[in-house]
Amino acid sequence: MTEALQGYMFYEFAALLVLAAGVGFVGLLLRQPLIVSFIAVGIVAGPSVLNIAQSDEQIDLLAELGIAVLLFLVGLKLDFNLVRTLGPVALVTGLGQVIFTTVFGFALSLALGLDALTAIYVAVALTFSSTIIIVKLLSDKREIDSLHGRIALGFLIVQDLAVVVAMIVLSAIGVGAGDDAAFTDVLVVLGYGLAMLGAVALFIRYVANPLVDRLSQAPELLVSFAIAWAVLLAAMGHYLGFGKELGGLLAGVSLASTSYREAIAARLTSLRDFLLLFFFIALGASLDLSVLGASVGPAIVLSLFVLIGNPLIVLIIMVTMGYRKRTGFLAGLTVAQISEFSLIFMAMGVTIGHVNDQALGLVTLVGLITIAASTYMITYSHQIYDRIEPLLRIFDRPMIATQREDAPSSSHGHDVILFGMGRYGLGIAGVLREAGLRVLGIDFSPAAVRHARMEGYDVIFGDATDPEFLAHLPLGSAKWLVLAVPEHDTGLTHDDPRRTLLRSVQDLGYHGKVAVAAHREQTAAALTRAKADIVLMPYRDAAIAAARMILDGEPTAETCMNDPTGQKELYE
Repeated sequence: MTEALQGYMFYEFAALLVLAAGVGFVGLLLRQPLIVSFIAVGIVAGPSVLNIAQSDEQIDLLAELGIAVLLFLVGLKLDFNLVRTLGPVALVTGLGQVIFTTVFGFALSLALGLDALTAIYVAVALTFSSTIIIVKLLSDKREIDSLHGRIALGFLIVQDLAVVVAMIVLSAIGVGAGDDAAFTDVLVVLGYGLAMLGAVALFIRYVANPLVDRLSQAPELLVSFAIAWAVLLAAMGHYLGFGKELGGLLAGVSLASTSYREAIAARLTSLRDFLLLFFFIALGASLDLSVLGASVGPAIVLSLFVLIGNPLIVLIIMVTMGYRKRTGFLAGLTVAQISEFSLIFMAMGVTIGHVNDQALGLVTLVGLITIAASTYMITYSHQIYDRIEPLLRIFDRPMIATQREDAPSSSHGHDVILFGMGRYGLGIAGVLREAGLRVLGIDFSPAAVRHARMEGYDVIFGDATDPEFLAHLPLGSAKWLVLAVPEHDTGLTHDDPRRTLLRSVQDLGYHGKVAVAAHREQTAAALTRAKADIVLMPYRDAAIAAARMILDGEPTAETCMNDPTGQKELYE
């Protein structure tokens, strides 16, 4: 069997993918994130067990592409506005946790017998929490829009910025490693970095929006461009000396100001997960189980520090700032693990030569323990709080905010999310806005998005059939979802987008009401069976309204919505 796999690379990759699917399914049953399963796949496929992973160069190439796409998506999601709107809590909590974990993690690492340089690396690696895992778990629990969820997202963004700073410093140090002219080399790389930042700033100012707006007319081309842009800037970053990681992140930042970042991110998520599989396979395959045995003790100590120390410092900071202990506790649990960036950071250190594979193995073990444990901690956070609440009474403080701790944030909430901003959708949005409701419009047509924004509406570009996109919408604050799109418009699938939306929002736990437009009786009946609260039939409803105006002598509506040229919404 092993000889057959080694003889043809396709067989090897087929075996790896089948193994990943099988181990991933077991992880799903155990309610574990895919990161844990994928590292386990690498260990099983590595030389210590089955010895399947033989094509090191090809696996490493896919792993590097995965890192570039991952950093691209991180840059794409850097929402500085969220940090600003949450006030000081995100900044103070994020920086406080980073400083606390670095200082005490360094001291603890020294106490465990690590040398100073390795201790610094380990301490910094312990500060990063996994945004991917936390967002997924909070979304599954429908707590992404809760107060503690939004605060957690805020200080996770602060952590992402700390990741950027750490990688910049590490890349600059790595340039001069083993070189007598290290200082000069660092200055040269910094100069290249500033030049690239300037080029990216010019791209954002003059090119990004018109270019992406034009590319959005062909969604497949938009995705291809995003991947090419991420890989291009990652390659440039590597060539100029400051690393493909920072290049990929800059590529994401350069498109973060566009209206299509959510659509791009949603479509690249699956590709990111697929490519990162090979990063974790390569990581797991490189681990020597005999070496890891000696790291079990230190890994347990450091894991307990992350699982207990990180949530505790977040709780203390938030209570000091006036938040109730329950909010601080729930927010604190989100940082009770290290992230994939911790492993990437340590891998960079191994490449530079600052740390050895044993240190990487130690942090990997900490990652496996903390990610596995924190998944259950976040999933059952409310039950855990109820059990240990008596122990937390020392943290009782008056709350500075009047908002209930588990209530969705209303500062950016919308009462109605309306899909389809053409003639019919704009008409509905206009009446709802006049009634005082806050409407968020969504459309897959760049022309419709531009026109609706000119009319003063809050509109984003997105696909109603994309579950990843729907998961990032503020569903928690919306009382109504209104779907006013034509039957034959399809997005990522060829299913009726209205039925797809109904299924998706039900899976996401949406508890509001849904109104769906249709113009055929059989379609209306199918949507009613799919649990739509109201089925709007524009032609029938318009006929009834017209007849009533004729019979009762009622005046016509004063609101008249202009629609973009050629923008139609419902067809026979």
